[in-house]
Amino acid sequence: MTRPLRLAVVGHTNVGKTSLLRTLTRDPGFGEVSARPGTTRHVEGARLSVGGEPLLELYDTPGMEDAIALLEYLERAALPGERRDPPAQIARFLDGVEARQRFEQEAKVLRQLLASDAGLYVVDVREPVLAKYRDELAVLAMCGKPLLPVLNFVAGGSHREDDWRAALAGLGLHALVRFDSVAPPVDGERRLYESLALLLEPARPMLERLVEELEARALERRRSAARLIAGLLIDVAACRRGVPAQPESVRQAVEALRDAVRQREQRCVDELLRLYAFRPGDASTDELPLLNGRGGAELFTPETLTPLGVKMSGGRAAGAAVGAGVDLLLGGASLGAAALLGAIAGGTAETARSYGRRLLGRFKGERELSVDDAVLRLLALRQLQLLQALEARGHAAEDKIRLASPEDRDWREGRLPEALTRARAHPEWSALNPGARPGLAERQAQVEELALLLEPGADSPRAGPL
Repeated sequence: MTRPLRLAVVGHTNVGKTSLLRTLTRDPGFGEVSARPGTTRHVEGARLSVGGEPLLELYDTPGMEDAIALLEYLERAALPGERRDPPAQIARFLDGVEARQRFEQEAKVLRQLLASDAGLYVVDVREPVLAKYRDELAVLAMCGKPLLPVLNFVAGGSHREDDWRAALAGLGLHALVRFDSVAPPVDGERRLYESLALLLEPARPMLERLVEELEARALERRRSAARLIAGLLIDVAACRRGVPAQPESVRQAVEALRDAVRQREQRCVDELLRLYAFRPGDASTDELPLLNGRGGAELFTPETLTPLGVKMSGGRAAGAAVGAGVDLLLGGASLGAAALLGAIAGGTAETARSYGRRLLGRFKGERELSVDDAVLRLLALRQLQLLQALEARGHAAEDKIRLASPEDRDWREGRLPEALTRARAHPEWSALNPGARPGLAERQAQVEELALLLEPGADSPRAGPL
């Protein structure tokens, strides 16, 4: 086929046609979704392209509202011999007065289906199989176009999927696909387009190309998301702030450090939502818990860490004295002066500059702040939970993201990856530090190494000790 494949999305009112289009196009702003019947009143289209070439056109149609009356009308109005040519009967109906008056909405659906290569018949499997649905399918079948039933809202526990399967089979519709527009299966798009290819064999190469492109984009999204999370963790692990030893200076510096980490996490959340084409408000700050709300204020408290199974490190110097989650270290390290001098002598020029500044600070009586390992664990767990939720979320979802308790014991209790251990010794890697150099090749290498562990499906972190 040289032109794009055209699909009409059809069905009763409020079965999720627009919701399906939102998820397939990854556009939460497509059309209007409402509990009001007949929200979609006009045909609206969207196009999916690969390399600038349009491959698929999807058309959202109004809901069929009175198929029972329309089928009765068509049966009464049929001319002699016309029953052997149902598409011709539909075409004559569309030219008549009733198509512009009593059955205006149904006419829009039939007109678009006739102009398309096939139809996706969306079913709300929570509804019982009523006579009006059977009559809808009878009318739609008169257009002579292949129909692929899409079983929507199958992710919930209460539905009548078996009843619908039996009813559709009784009408000769044996090919169907399960695709929940709110919580689509991981391979949902592949199944949908493969099922279409069975009905539209000439379009198979085009559909296969589209599936390959969609899966390549999904893989790149996961990799980009892992890099975003890795960048956050490297920034926080490498963050060190020198501060005079006076109590008030320490208190102010701790609060500034906490605010910087909260803002950095929120930036990562915003970037993840944008990467997956969701709206900024789709993540609930109280539920993650994230930032800007009650959850953000608790980022550094045991009350936030405990439900996730994370414990404060406890072994780092004077952390409890300045507040949970922040370490107050003599001279910025637990190393003695001799060890610092050894590090300077045996290290690179960059190491010498870093440790030299910290050693000088120690001699001046300064202290250095860093973020506790437990907070790193918490940040990793929350971002990985968010990533998992985004992977499983359809763009028709209206509720805010809700996260379950994490199951990853390695991030809660195991050894943190070596990349984070290395970052501790390189404050110049952190964008949270004054004079930082986050563009360094060494930092990027650690981000890439950590991202491989964070990518969905990757092995849990197994690196150096805490």
